[in-house]
Amino acid sequence: MELLAPAGNMESFRAAVDAGADAVYVGAPGFNARNLARDLRLDEIAAMIHYCREHGLKLYLAANSLVREQDLPQVIETLAILEELKPDALIVQDLGVIKLVQDYFPALPLHASTLMAAHNSDAVRAFTDMGFERVVLARELTVKEISAICKKTKTETEVFVHGAMCFSYSGLCLFSSFLGGKSGLRGRCVQPCRRQYTWESKGGGKAGMKGGKKGGQDSSGAQSGKGGYLFSMNDLGGLEAVPLLVEAGVASLKIEGRLRTVHYVSHVVRAYRMVIDADAGSSFPSVLKKARQLAEKAMSRKVGPGYFLSPQPMEAITPYHSGNTGLHLGRLETVNQKKSGCYGTLTLKDELETGDRLRLHLEASGERHSFTLQEMVKGRDLVEKALTGEKVQIAIPADLVPAGVRMIDLYKVDVRTRPQATDAEFGIPGIREMKDCVVKAQETQRRRIATICGEVCLTADKGARLLPVDKKGKGDGKPRATPRKTGPVKVKLPLEWWLKTDSLKVLQDRLPFTPDRFLVPLDKTTVSQAGQIKRYMGSGVRNITWCLPPLLFESELAQVQKQLTILVRSGFKSFQIGHISQAWMFRGERVHLSCDYTINLMNNQALATVEHLGAEAAQLSIESDRALLADMIKGSRANYQHIRKGLTVYGAPALFTARLAARHFQYDRVLLSPKGEAFTMHKKDGLVRTVPRRPFSLLPYLGELRDIGLDYVVVDLCNLPTGQQDMLALADRLSGAGRVAKLPTFNYLGVLE
Repeated sequence: MELLAPAGNMESFRAAVDAGADAVYVGAPGFNARNLARDLRLDEIAAMIHYCREHGLKLYLAANSLVREQDLPQVIETLAILEELKPDALIVQDLGVIKLVQDYFPALPLHASTLMAAHNSDAVRAFTDMGFERVVLARELTVKEISAICKKTKTETEVFVHGAMCFSYSGLCLFSSFLGGKSGLRGRCVQPCRRQYTWESKGGGKAGMKGGKKGGQDSSGAQSGKGGYLFSMNDLGGLEAVPLLVEAGVASLKIEGRLRTVHYVSHVVRAYRMVIDADAGSSFPSVLKKARQLAEKAMSRKVGPGYFLSPQPMEAITPYHSGNTGLHLGRLETVNQKKSGCYGTLTLKDELETGDRLRLHLEASGERHSFTLQEMVKGRDLVEKALTGEKVQIAIPADLVPAGVRMIDLYKVDVRTRPQATDAEFGIPGIREMKDCVVKAQETQRRRIATICGEVCLTADKGARLLPVDKKGKGDGKPRATPRKTGPVKVKLPLEWWLKTDSLKVLQDRLPFTPDRFLVPLDKTTVSQAGQIKRYMGSGVRNITWCLPPLLFESELAQVQKQLTILVRSGFKSFQIGHISQAWMFRGERVHLSCDYTINLMNNQALATVEHLGAEAAQLSIESDRALLADMIKGSRANYQHIRKGLTVYGAPALFTARLAARHFQYDRVLLSPKGEAFTMHKKDGLVRTVPRRPFSLLPYLGELRDIGLDYVVVDLCNLPTGQQDMLALADRLSGAGRVAKLPTFNYLGVLE
């Protein structure tokens, strides 16, 4: 079994190798899903690859960010150079990157990133057909589910066993992007799950936590009306699960942490090396105990087994704790300004040494500030080291602590730098030699890069001969509405529009507008009423599209396939897939396929991939800004792609989609962020969704969207009230009649990072 370690820099790489890793993964510069302070340079990556090749190890590159249309030229250049450098594999998420590799750089082996959300054996088989040699399974699976997938497939699987856990399902978190355009799927996450939230009281105020304590709890341990760090997952620690994963047939155990310190990498890799190498006999408990002690010193968050042992791990979140990484040294008892500087007093919960890296956490605001400890006083003496239980004063940069602030926690996030072997002493090739190697690769590939960019990317020449926009059935870009007299407004939009609803009542009511198509989520309730829908809709049944969810677990596959067969035999011919692997469910069937925005399409090569798989229409990424949409559509037209392009323009999308239904959650109650943004949580069909209270709306920009070449738009009423007055208000928004309040525009008027 392979032990796969992270490295965010050359020091971490050396630490991972020295601690016993069989393989190391690092980020591909420019398009990896971690917002590192500095991407590794290509010459550093070349040195790592050379070292691993010489020592029987493997080096994988995480090229797992979503790629925007405007990023394609740089991505093509990087892929061309990487092909020359010959890493052991690329870990990818973006469908466009996959197509580029298969079409132009087939010598690069591919691994499917966990962001591709492989939750079942169908997904693994689909990814195998797409050319992947290994699939990194979703982090939300139990050992039992992992074992079932491994038994039904022959492709290598990889599983995260240690490190940070996302609250939302991988690949389905929109929260960071919704709050300010920083996409988690592009490695720019601002971690809204780590913030403190409060429940709105019945009177409209905040029902928060006082003093950072737990607050009232009921007999089950759930918090009663209090807020806290409601979504902040504890770290995954899977040491106990290693034997079970070996037995399940997993090929590689992966440690998360390209943003973590050298100290963390060294300790965690050594711990897992010990457990993997241990015999399963009577000595295993003692080895496991030593490994735990080693991992506990890695300065991570509180750890737990994640989903390995249960689909509902009740201790996965500690809501009254901030979820900071590092060792909690204690809460500052006093903060005093002296002539010599600012000093904080505390009783240490762990040993501390000058030169250690510390982080202040200001409980009230949630702010975090890091600094290196330069001075420490015990009694009246300056000391370099203090032990657990000792009371000390530490020097704090004065600008980090606003006057009057209380409740400041202190964490140790890294230890004093210790002397390390140099690259030369370690046997890593010199950077100058590797720079020459990279320059040679660039020169070798220069003409080829230009040729590929000319074929794939939007150029001035191709811009002059775009595939014409099909304006059939479209107006002049302005909404039309008949003057309101006594009846409801009848709306005609400037382009085709689809209405998505999870309320069958909406299909049966007489609406004040007539969409071109209805989107109906496929679930137990809606499928059971398919016959009723067909009878009510009559010939309009051809305008019904059934929407598959983006998440299907192994236990659900057979039932969903049976439901699809029944729907097709009943005359339904239009389906929208929520995950790329679901296209395989319709092979051999004469149906019309479209893609939901959860497929995450941000470039023309990704569109070409889904078109090749049989999709006739596809929603572009819901995260897209105005410029990205225009560029993507132009790129698609420049490459003469005929797939119809759509966009969700109104709705309250799930910002978090989670498996965990924690005891402290309060569903359908208003939840407030530190900045006063309002959300609610809903639980349905085994999923917990966190949605904004106010929908976003691009309805005022429909004419503009039509003019850039969009073919259809989606108005999504899921997660929103759908009473008669709500429908009349929506009709006003659609028609532009009357005065309506402004709504957020997601990223459309901003910039997606």
